Amino acid sequence: MKSFLFKHYSIISQLFLSMGFSIFLLMVRMKLNQSFFLLFMVWNLFLAIIPYAISSYLLSKKQPSKLTVLTGLTLWLLFLPNAPYMITDLLHLKHNATSLIWLDILVITSFALNGLALFFLSIFDVKKLLSSILKPVWVQILSITILIATAFGIYLGRFLRYNSWEILHKPEELLLDIGNILLFPKQHTTAWLFTFCLSTFLWFGYKFAGHFLIINRKY
Repeated sequence: MKSFLFKHYSIISQLFLSMGFSIFLLMVRMKLNQSFFLLFMVWNLFLAIIPYAISSYLLSKKQPSKLTVLTGLTLWLLFLPNAPYMITDLLHLKHNATSLIWLDILVITSFALNGLALFFLSIFDVKKLLSSILKPVWVQILSITILIATAFGIYLGRFLRYNSWEILHKPEELLLDIGNILLFPKQHTTAWLFTFCLSTFLWFGYKFAGHFLIINRKY
């Protein structure tokens, strides 16, 4: 783990600086508006860190067991939608009643960008891990599938109000809602449109992030 941290010191330090700046902006917003509105963004940011922490741990292991990899990837996939989920927190702007809406936009966008950064870094960690055991074509197929699953997971979280651990808390209800969306697409056009648009957005971000990391020789 130490070697992994040293190797990725530049990226990790920049992430911490960026997240610190986001929290600073939030504190300024709280002071000026005398309101704790948007404080939940700190919790959302914590949830966004979890998948990156899991993928970093798996990648740092020299010879992880199959059980470790399977368990880690399962948990990683469950928590992964939390990272880009913060994009949808822009919906809270409709409740804004202050003259400092520009600050709210800046706060939410700042947190969302950190979530996206954690998301793409985590994706590339897992991609590197999978590349050691799978053929390139399967890695690409899985990467695209993960992006689609992430977008669908965000829909479940934002509009149906499910969270990552409710697959254990109330799996029957969750599976029933997923089944209805899959089996009756015409009755759930919003779910499919949202999934398509957001997964396409994430795919473009994935490609741009990949070029950036390759150019800077980070991966």
